[in-house]
Formats: sequence, C-alpha cells, structure tokens
Amino acid sequence: MTVAFKQQSADRLQESLGLVQRLIERQRELESAAARQDGEDAADALAPRHNLAELKQKLAQLHPADIAHVLEALPLEDRLLAWDQTDPARDGAILLEVSDAVRESLIEVMDPDQLVAALAELDTDDLAELAPDLPRQVVYEAMARLDEEARGQLQEVLSYGEDRVGALMDFELVKIRADVSCEVVLRYLRRFDELPNQTDKIFVTDEAGRLKGVLAIRKLLVSDPESEVADVMATEVVSFHPDEPALDAAQAFERYDLVTAPVVDERGMLLGRLTVDAMVDVIREEGDSEVLNLAGLKEEEDLFAPVIDSVKNRWSWLAINLCTAFFASRVIGAFEHSIAQLVALAALMPIVAGIGGNSGNQTITMIVRALAMGQMRTGQAGRLWRKEIGVSVINGMIWGSVIGVIAWLLYGSLSLGLVMLAAMTLNLMLAATMGVLIPTLMQKLGKDPALGSSVLITACTDSGGFLIFLGLATVFLL
Repeated sequence: MTVAFKQQSADRLQESLGLVQRLIERQRELESAAARQDGEDAADALAPRHNLAELKQKLAQLHPADIAHVLEALPLEDRLLAWDQTDPARDGAILLEVSDAVRESLIEVMDPDQLVAALAELDTDDLAELAPDLPRQVVYEAMARLDEEARGQLQEVLSYGEDRVGALMDFELVKIRADVSCEVVLRYLRRFDELPNQTDKIFVTDEAGRLKGVLAIRKLLVSDPESEVADVMATEVVSFHPDEPALDAAQAFERYDLVTAPVVDERGMLLGRLTVDAMVDVIREEGDSEVLNLAGLKEEEDLFAPVIDSVKNRWSWLAINLCTAFFASRVIGAFEHSIAQLVALAALMPIVAGIGGNSGNQTITMIVRALAMGQMRTGQAGRLWRKEIGVSVINGMIWGSVIGVIAWLLYGSLSLGLVMLAAMTLNLMLAATMGVLIPTLMQKLGKDPALGSSVLITACTDSGGFLIFLGLATVFLL
C-alpha cells in the first residue's frame, strides 16, 4: 500500500466521519424543530425520518472497521444514535473492531436477544474474542445455537487465557494427506466456494491428525501435478503450542513474515491455526498497553467516558505523583537558605531536572521496548547500564558545558557554570541508572515493565536533580 493510497483512505474516513457528525447534528435540530411545531406540518414531521434514513444509508456504505472508528469519535449520546442506525447483521463485526471501552458502552444498551442475534453472524474464533465482554447468559445462548463441533471449538478456545495462543486459534483451515498428488489437491480445492481468509498454505497431516508439514499455495501452483505432496511440502514448520504467550507468537509472525501458522499440542496434533490479522491485533494492543502504562493509566479509556470513570482510571498514579512532587518540594525546601542567598539557583535548577527527566524517559523507553520484544534479559541489565552511563557522561559533558557557559555569561560566575556542568552530568547518570533499574525490577517482580515508568523516572530525576544541583551549589558557591 503506497503512502498516497493510505492518505487517500484516511482522508475518506475523515470525510465520512464529518458527514456522520453533520447528519447527527442535523437530526438534533430537526427533532427540536418538530417538537416545537407539535405536528402542524406533516412534511416537517417526516424530515427527521428522512435524515435518519440518510444516516443509515451512509453507515451501510462503510466497512465495519470504519464504522468502529466513527463510533469511537462520537460522544456517547451521538454514538448510541449512530449505533441504532447500523445494520443489525453487521453489529457483531463492528463490536469486534471497536475498542474495549467503546464496546462496553454499546453492549450496555443492547438487550440479550440483540446480542445473541449479532453473535450468530460470527465465526467461532470471533465469538471467543467477544465472549469475555458479554453477559454469561448471552454466551450460553449463543453456544446453544452452535452445532456440536463449533460448540466444542468455542469451549476449547475459552479454556485458555486471553493472552495465550489457544485463545486466538482459528479453526477454518485446509488440511490434506501427504500421500496424494498435487493434481488431487487442486481438484479438492476447487470444491470450495472460497478458501478461508489468509490461506497461504495447506496443512499436511497423517491419518491420526498429526502435523507432518505444510504445502504453500504458491508452491502447489508451480509443482508438477503428478508429484506427491510429500515430495513438495515443507517439513520445517514454525508452529505454536496453545499455552504459549500470544505476544511471543506475534513477534514470531513479524520475524518470519508469516501469514498463517499451525497450532499443535504436545503430541503434534493439529488443533487450529493463527492468522496474521489476529497477530496484528496483539501487537497493536500491546503497543497501546505500553503507552497507557508509561503514563500510569490503568486501562484503555473511552475518549468520551463519564467524568467519574476517567477519574477512577487515572487517580492512583496521580496520587503517587503527588507524593513524589511533595518529596521534591521538601528537597527544595531544605535548601531555602542557599536559594535566598543566590537567586540564580531558582532559575537554573528546573533545567537540570528537566534534562534529566527527558534523558531518563529515553532510556526507560528503550529498555521497556527491549523487554517487550524479547531482545533483553534481566541478566543483561548490568551491561546495558554501563552503556547508558557512558551515553549519559558524554551527553552531560557536552550539554552541561553549553548550559554552564550560558550560566557563566548570564550571572558572571565561572563557579556557577562548573556547578551546572557537574550537576547536569550527575543527574543524567542518575537518570540512566533509574531508567535501567525501574523496568528491570518491575520485570523481576512479575509486573509490566512499562507500568508507571514515566511517572517514576520523572520523580527520581526531579528530586535527584534538585538535590544534586542545590547540594553542589551549597558546598562550592556559598
């Protein structure tokens, strides 16, 4: 997909969002006008219906993923109005695409019969993805409508945690035997109305259902029709166990450029497959989670969530931040006498703390990313710390010299400039140390390395920066 095409797609989506917003705004105006006229004009009374029909038609033209984007960008009242105008046959597909927070707001206004009807249009793996967010009775009713095979598949998927490979298995796949010819396989494929989505390979199993290899579609198309599958299939296959972490599988998909991959049990029995669209969702959700955790947010938040819900999501780390800020203020308070004697300290100390915070966030972002991508083990923390210390010393000497010269020129004190140089270097070293230590310690404690890291590193570099700068100034300048 070219950059130009991506831009055009984004522009069309924003245009659709704008049109939906205008239709909803117009609907409010028409309803208000009709209420004021109290049914005097039949044409005016019908206008809101015609506007709703136009809104419904516009939504019907959009892909479910685009409708999900539109719903996420609307305030709750407008979102529910648009949701009422979507095609019920596509409700399940739209629920799959919206964020967890918005999905919750939509499910709350749907009665059980509507939910069961929406689930009827979904495949087993999609139903399993929605199941944790649905009322238990709705899930039971949806399962009761499935045939025995599909019900067993759903129960198997639901038996695994949401972050495991087994929870993301897709059971729609094509499998063949190794002792048939390529011509037989081609005839077999022609019997399908269409192949399952993302079918780039066919899975080869023995009589018992154990995975023996895979036959790539592109390999099948260029092979001699008389050749046996056993002669042209690949036997070295990237496969996954259902209990493996889904993030590890997603990283393997990225590493090996996979489109699909088999899921097998400890006996090698083929259970299902993973597809690239599910893995992209895992990577996206992990990225979103890291961003939220770095900022100290508990969970994904609906942009238009009620005030109280947003407060509950944000309060805990704000409370921690308040404590750390109070501690930093006490550090400054301990040097009130020094600041009173040399007012320049009050103007310069935010520079030391700010540069340290920025450097610490750079380090902590690199370490969190390395841990998430499996590129770093906790045992390598010492080596990475030494590397980051080296970076900090060089940066501290360079930029500390710059700000030291500026301080010298502004306040006519060479000693103050040297204190700035030393404080900048030491605080950058502290930032590097905490940037490696905080996520590594979180990982050892079994926590998400990104959890509140940005808040903690800022607290350390603020308090540490003030202490270092004001302490050095007190010792050498006063």
